[in-house]
Amino acid sequence: MKYRERIKGNMRNVVVIGKNKKTDQLIDVFKDRREYGYHFMKQFCPSDPFFDIYKTFVYIVENNIDEIYCSVSELKNNQITEFINFADNNLKTLKFIPDNKNIFSKKLTFEYYDYIPILSLRDIPLHNPLNSALKRGFDIVFSLIVVVGILSWLAPIIALIIRLETKGPIYFRQKRNGIDNKEFYCYKFRSMAPNEHADSLMAVKNDMRTTKVGKFIRRTSIDELPQFYNVLFGNMSVVGPRPHMVKHTNEFANKVDKYMLRHFVKPGITGLAQVRGYRGEIETDIDILNRTKFDIFYIENWSLIHGSQNNCANSPECNFWREKGILKLKFHQKGTHS
Repeated sequence: MKYRERIKGNMRNVVVIGKNKKTDQLIDVFKDRREYGYHFMKQFCPSDPFFDIYKTFVYIVENNIDEIYCSVSELKNNQITEFINFADNNLKTLKFIPDNKNIFSKKLTFEYYDYIPILSLRDIPLHNPLNSALKRGFDIVFSLIVVVGILSWLAPIIALIIRLETKGPIYFRQKRNGIDNKEFYCYKFRSMAPNEHADSLMAVKNDMRTTKVGKFIRRTSIDELPQFYNVLFGNMSVVGPRPHMVKHTNEFANKVDKYMLRHFVKPGITGLAQVRGYRGEIETDIDILNRTKFDIFYIENWSLIHGSQNNCANSPECNFWREKGILKLKFHQKGTHS
């Protein structure tokens, strides 16, 4: 909040759930302290006989609400759970105006808006402007080294080999989902013959569409090198959750609980899930569940010192996740993916 106060930008649309002295004071802060960067949109009262939590969700989605502020004293436990699940699966920031109830979350952070205490459900280190700037600086330097030191001479060679084997473009570009679920074009060296299913079917083992050159550059991950251009453009990072094609993002969002949390940060060329062996074809549901688990762990535990947190997979927290199965398939969606 201090960052938005200084910069006076990055306005966030907010709603308040609850009607009491504290919520009224918070709304006054939003209205009177516009330099904080918050745009108050609407207040919902759970004690109102016409209150419908699902209509509230519809309003939040349709009006591009960024942050939800809930008065804990006015919500039942099951309503708090519904707000948590809705926020996680729709990429919304959820914060609580506390009372004497307990909210169980290992990542709660505490701050003051003027004199009003606020609890944040989830702490994302890369939402800190300093952390974000440091990571962006690393991305720029590292990607420039790769582009100038490797791609400057390797790209023409790969381009020639690809063109000698098959006709078509040298680079393959595909729409993928990035930070805040915004779509962007992800670049790769083309490893398949041009086909109409490129944006709907993921590559599989012994895929007939893969060219001879494509098999080699996919096996050695050379096909991924053009994504350093994406890093320079600012829509990817060197390390982060791997971006998925739009079709699969929509499928997994409806199938895997908390999948959308991956989009709180920029996608990466590599990530913790890939380091732990979850890369390539998604063959079973457990593959995407584990990828999501490690991606969320990375997002919540990123630090400058530990970088990509490659060693965190053996930590007690990750072992707990494995044992308790904190991620699950949504009950209303069953079966395997394409």
